[in-house]
Amino acid sequence: MEWLCEVFQIEKPIIAMLHLRALPGDPDYDSEGGIPGIVKHASVDLRALQRGGVDAVMISNESSLPYLTEVEPITLAGMARVIGELLPEIEVPYGVNVLWDPIASIDLAIATGAQFVREIFTGVYASDFGLWDTNCGKAVRHRNRMGGEDIRLLFNIVPEAAAYMSERDVNDIARSTVFNTRPDGICVSGLTAGVETSAQVLDDVKKAIPDTPVFANTGVRTSNVVEQLRIADGAIVGTTFKYDSYIWNAVDEERVKEFMGMVKAFRS
Repeated sequence: MEWLCEVFQIEKPIIAMLHLRALPGDPDYDSEGGIPGIVKHASVDLRALQRGGVDAVMISNESSLPYLTEVEPITLAGMARVIGELLPEIEVPYGVNVLWDPIASIDLAIATGAQFVREIFTGVYASDFGLWDTNCGKAVRHRNRMGGEDIRLLFNIVPEAAAYMSERDVNDIARSTVFNTRPDGICVSGLTAGVETSAQVLDDVKKAIPDTPVFANTGVRTSNVVEQLRIADGAIVGTTFKYDSYIWNAVDEERVKEFMGMVKAFRS
């Protein structure tokens, strides 16, 4: 648990999602606006998040729908360029998430100096994107071989838009994941981005793995943030910070300030 304070310098950190627009190779990529257009929109959102008071940001290719479980090289190259151009503006701890590719996420973190990644590192799933297998041992060994031992790995054990291939209780999954793979943190999600994480599931998981940080991964908003943070060790927030709480809209700085005001009041 100590690493949370070392990285974020605060208890119960709020990690804000910085969703990039579609990248080269993605079906919705805006070739006219190009990479400069992606950087421009990301820069505006980053400023709004930081002025709003978030504790950290996580940069992801949220608009790369439909997702790949092994991304194309152009995706990684595009994200690296965007992050490189944003680095002078980043004032808070930052992480990355290349959906849905753990190896690519680790490589991007090493290349850009990110301190943490979030991905699906364990399990086999039936998903909207096909049969989804993982190889945690390979991913962790890759991180260490590339010199990224200090990069923290956040494991999402309830992946969005997917179901575990075996009928296992989420508490058992949490316990065995922690025992077998030693994650730095566990993320608990709703069905899709923006869907509330069940407080009961969150509570059950936290009780099952009390010594491992547990993050509420989706659907945290002003109406439930206090309840969620009473249980979780932190939260990852995206949709709530957007205008009209719509995932593909820009970040609304006033929404961020309202949310973070509630978080700071809770902490105190």
